[in-house]
Amino acid sequence: MIKKILSISIILIFSINITFSQHKTTPEKPKLIISIFIEGMRYDYLYKYWDKFSEGGFKRLINKGMFLKNAQYKYLYTKSSSAYATFVTGANPSQHGIINDYWYERLSNSKTYCTYNKNVNAVGTNSYEEKNSPSSLLCSTFSDELRLSNFKQSKVISISPKDYAAVLPAGHLGNAAYWFDKNTGNWISSSYYFSELPKWVKRFNNKKFPDIYLNKEWNTIIPIEKYNKCLGDDNSFELGFIGGHNTFPYDLQKLKEASGYNILNSTPFGNTYTKDFAVSAIVNEDLGRDEFCDYLNISFTATSNITKKFSIRSIEIADTYIRLDKDLQHFINFVKDYVGLENTIIILTSDRGSTDTPRLLKNINMPGGYFKDKNAETLLQSYTRALYNKNNFIEYFDGSNLYLNRSKIENKKYDLQEIQQRIASFLVDFTGVANSVTSIDLESRNYTSGMLMRAQNSYHKKRSGDISVILEPGYLPGSDPEYGSGYRNFTNVPLIFYGWKIKHGESYKEISMTDVAPTLARFLKIAYPNASTGKVIEELLK
Repeated sequence: MIKKILSISIILIFSINITFSQHKTTPEKPKLIISIFIEGMRYDYLYKYWDKFSEGGFKRLINKGMFLKNAQYKYLYTKSSSAYATFVTGANPSQHGIINDYWYERLSNSKTYCTYNKNVNAVGTNSYEEKNSPSSLLCSTFSDELRLSNFKQSKVISISPKDYAAVLPAGHLGNAAYWFDKNTGNWISSSYYFSELPKWVKRFNNKKFPDIYLNKEWNTIIPIEKYNKCLGDDNSFELGFIGGHNTFPYDLQKLKEASGYNILNSTPFGNTYTKDFAVSAIVNEDLGRDEFCDYLNISFTATSNITKKFSIRSIEIADTYIRLDKDLQHFINFVKDYVGLENTIIILTSDRGSTDTPRLLKNINMPGGYFKDKNAETLLQSYTRALYNKNNFIEYFDGSNLYLNRSKIENKKYDLQEIQQRIASFLVDFTGVANSVTSIDLESRNYTSGMLMRAQNSYHKKRSGDISVILEPGYLPGSDPEYGSGYRNFTNVPLIFYGWKIKHGESYKEISMTDVAPTLARFLKIAYPNASTGKVIEELLK
């Protein structure tokens, strides 16, 4: 079975008649740009697992590429969807509008998903849920500008098991975005891109690779005693799989029977499956093989799913990164042979970092805990009724953004600013809350540093709440397991450029993740994304 698994990538490449390029002259512009996102990857993982990595994966990128060691997202709510949008637009959520994975819509009185579009349909599945497009993204991406520069002769493809991580990086003009169908294990898309899947995608799906990956056991790739920087295999800080199973080995076939194909992306083999599909996309779409630069985004998301189930200090996450290193090695070797590294820029980064659970922090006497946002909401409702003649003005609260019923406030002729300020002051008294800031302050003032600056970068007038809550380090809202704060453990991410004309080096200079898109535009000699606020990364031009 192991031989069968290892042969999948060989089948993907050599089942198609490929003539590898031998031309090694570096072109004036890159022919292919590949962004590789590893969800939830902490900056320090590169050092923690260094001695377990091969020479051809993470080490190759660092030893031969430009390692920017102080790259940061500079906004408050470090949600995954916001990161993808920031990377490709060169703008913060305050400009591109993707303030969260979900946000509250006042007009419809409901939550809206960041890529939901009722006017499109799923392609490749019978699911009625997969209605995704980039319609909520409010500005252009560097790949949009690339396609416009030669009027759609460049190809743009984005791949991720998660829909938003495929759709947002593809931009408005992407040729295709593909994500994982948890019901069938297939790669699917939406009618925003085409009416039916390309033939090569259908052929790939028909090979039923998920069945192969899940018909096996997940055990550690090296002897378990060598994971000496991790918590023990059986510890009380892990949720584990369904039924509380949290120790090696894992029978994936049994887990599939309990959870369906969705379990694949909570194992390292979800990353391998994503890599296999990316290889097939490069070959079948002939990416990087003509004069027009193409863009491919690949998002590995099993890392964040495994972190949620097992924690950042688990043997499971360590094993996942060691296996991912091997997937990267194979992928980079493939790109070297098929496209040529002299023709390709590979960018490795993450959507955000990860942190310890409050339960672990409390156990080891570190600051941290849960902000009881639902209790706070109940008390706030009572507070506003007491102050304002039995009127409850709290409309929606997700632990980060609090929305007031502005129509009701206006009809009752109360002062919105006064109500905002009173509620903001009331919230600060709750355990875990460091500060709170009103929308009126965020709109009228200019914060240039600290958490208030980050709050301003996260704030969008039409989509954000009346009050933004800033938690203490180590605290999470009890109702939001996907919460990401504006502190360094979430905002500082790895950023490595490799290939083409990129010189080897490293830099500790502070880099904003809004700087990536304008830098790529500079490389390609095209217009910057229209809302971009970032600067060109000068270290890459030397």
